[in-house]
Amino acid sequence: MKLFAAAAVLLVGVLGCGSVAAQDDIANLKWQKGPGTGVIDGRASIDIPQDYAFLDADETTKYIEMSQNLGSGDEYLFAPVDGEWEAYFSFDEDGYVKDDEKLDADALLKSIRERQEEANVERKRRGWPAFTIAGWHIAPRYNPTTKVLEWATVLKAEGEAGESINYNTRILGRKGTMSVQVVAAPEHFAAGLAAFQQRVDGFRYNEGERYADFRPGDHVAEYGLAALVAGGAAAVAAKKGLFGVLAGFLAAAWKFLVAGVLGAGAWLKSLFRKKTA
Repeated sequence: MKLFAAAAVLLVGVLGCGSVAAQDDIANLKWQKGPGTGVIDGRASIDIPQDYAFLDADETTKYIEMSQNLGSGDEYLFAPVDGEWEAYFSFDEDGYVKDDEKLDADALLKSIRERQEEANVERKRRGWPAFTIAGWHIAPRYNPTTKVLEWATVLKAEGEAGESINYNTRILGRKGTMSVQVVAAPEHFAAGLAAFQQRVDGFRYNEGERYADFRPGDHVAEYGLAALVAGGAAAVAAKKGLFGVLAGFLAAAWKFLVAGVLGAGAWLKSLFRKKTA
């Protein structure tokens, strides 16, 4: 039984691809509905509450491809079924990142904009719209207690009047950082961010993977906090479909981290209702 048929019809319609095969592919993704626990890269987990959904790396990769975007193959999707925001988790095993560096917001914005232009070359080659980073919505800030680095950029699509907000989080661990990209339409950003920050409390590294588990002799990353914003994960966005899709360009590896279709909650809710029935 195709539990996700309704989702496929709406998502494929938004993307402009009406093939039955594409609808079936999306319908057959292995959606994990809460309550439950989502396992991330075998080194961390996140609680999946009621009315939330999760896809593992293989299924998220399929979803990214169906959304006509590029993925790295190691993203995990976490989102509420109301569709007001989506979060993509991926782990960068570059070592223990020292957190004693000050952040220069102006210099980081300049660096991110330069990488945006580099990413736009590839986007144009693929026939996708270029993007401009208008500025910070949230300037980079680091919480030394929770070991969380966060920032948000305002992005504009070429030929479009509206703006999008791309919110990023890096959670420091013993062997690297967990990258979390949150996507929300501007009108839902404040509420979506508050909801994400509440739900991210359900994220935890496994024992031995936490930042506090560092031991002398562990590999230490060659960069600090600033590079996590500008070099480790330069921000890029891509607008797709009716509500838009945002993407992050990982400059160090020259790969894309893609966030899914905004507003997808309408079809997620319909699918979960159908499943219950």
